[in-house]
Amino acid sequence: MSPRFGESAQTMSLVGFSAVATITLLLCVMTGPDRDDLDEFYTGYGSLSPLRNGLAIAGDYISAATVLGTGGVIALFGHDGIVLALSTALSLMLLMFLLAEPLRNAGRFTMGDALARRMPGGRAVRVTASVITLAALLPLMLVQLAGTGQLMGFILGFSGESLQTGCIVGVGALMISYAAIGGMKGTALIQILKIVLLLGSGLVVAALILRRFGWDPGALFDAAAANSGTGDAFLTSGLQFAGGASPGIDMISSHLTVVLGGACLPHVTMRMYTASSAPQVRRSMSWAVSGVALFVLVITVVGFGATALLGRAAITEADPRGNTAYLLGSRAVFGAEVSTAETVLFTTVTTAIFLTVLASVAGMILACANSLAHDVFAARVRAMSPRHEMLLARLSAVAVGVPAILLATLVQHHSLHPLITLSFCLGASAIAPALVYSLFWRRSTRTGLLATLIGGTLCVLVLMPGTNLVSGSPVAAFPDADFNWFPFTTTGLLSIPVGFLCGWLGTVASGRARAEEQRRQYEAVEGWILAGAVRRRP
Repeated sequence: MSPRFGESAQTMSLVGFSAVATITLLLCVMTGPDRDDLDEFYTGYGSLSPLRNGLAIAGDYISAATVLGTGGVIALFGHDGIVLALSTALSLMLLMFLLAEPLRNAGRFTMGDALARRMPGGRAVRVTASVITLAALLPLMLVQLAGTGQLMGFILGFSGESLQTGCIVGVGALMISYAAIGGMKGTALIQILKIVLLLGSGLVVAALILRRFGWDPGALFDAAAANSGTGDAFLTSGLQFAGGASPGIDMISSHLTVVLGGACLPHVTMRMYTASSAPQVRRSMSWAVSGVALFVLVITVVGFGATALLGRAAITEADPRGNTAYLLGSRAVFGAEVSTAETVLFTTVTTAIFLTVLASVAGMILACANSLAHDVFAARVRAMSPRHEMLLARLSAVAVGVPAILLATLVQHHSLHPLITLSFCLGASAIAPALVYSLFWRRSTRTGLLATLIGGTLCVLVLMPGTNLVSGSPVAAFPDADFNWFPFTTTGLLSIPVGFLCGWLGTVASGRARAEEQRRQYEAVEGWILAGAVRRRP
């Protein structure tokens, strides 16, 4: 079957994209803060119910990179893709059980609030946290913005570079508008709409795929293995990393990075501050984990369905990394003749993917803008008015979004998988250790916290250029070069221990007197952080 889509599907997809862009922009205008109230802009007053907040968290967590990238790994590598999807769900569960409530209690608007809670005058911590926020989220923004032009070209049937660049610029402008106008509440509504469309259309497609195989998952898996070109290896561990020097260790490193880094990224943790109480954040996370777990099932069925119905060759022909496998599987289930109802369903799938790109990057821009305005600029002025801080937040959204759009147009034709990995490595190696130390270790000092953030980040930046994602393989960012000296796909195996070690060494180097002082300061707020007895304001 050809991986190209019919003219009717392309026309309806274009109409769907236009309708979604218009409706979501109107939602942002209608629900955005109409007063100079920081709580309304940053947290939406915590007015969302646990169900809606949970759907918004799941929407922020499931990015376009997750839908397309993980779907591609499942379609091309079978068992290893399922493990990756499960690691993604496990990461959110780790956030739920370990960090969600302390984060909500310790923070107010940003990750800088949570990290500086126990350190009066900790402007250095806030500024460093803001820099790490930008460093972790900008690569993800570039990946999704750059992929927008190629994705829309693939769906709508055009390949001109100018048209793809125009798509990137137009979609990027929409994302900046969502963040600057809608604030937390406006972007939350877009995330809710996105996750409902994504799960609803995905469940229908998954059901249709299972029906094609007599509702027997075993038959689906066997057909996928037969069409994968790898036989039984498709259903066993190790296929994804088979070409590496140490496949088993590489797999452990990759999944450890996803588990520790995925849910610690700032655009996800900022949703913890929108819950009005500890019980609400628990219920919200329960809904979020349920939604992500359901999507793992959907993407597994659709990914295997793409391989079973089309074969590995057709998937790699459309995209060597399989990023279009989710769309191809959704189209292939209808067969050669597509009815009007099936065309509408496929349009819903493509619209959900388009909305996923819009919502994901809007949430990341908002997280970066909030951090810049609140942790960098407002922290310099003791009595900055809410009007000025909100204006700074909106200007920061533009200041973050415009360079991201320009960079995305420059890198749109390169392999961007290293950028996705970079974001997750920074989350696992710098942000996760910093949150653990700040929220749970009584003796942790400001020096130790800065050492964790800076040391973990530098370790990732030093190791990442030497991985096999950057050079030394046909699908690397620089396939014609070979400066691969770190023989793994991710840096997590080394950079995660380095991040924790730097925090410990920094605390020890601060001296016993400083550690005791920090311990007393932590004990003064321990009840607020761990039990949420009082929502203390800075």
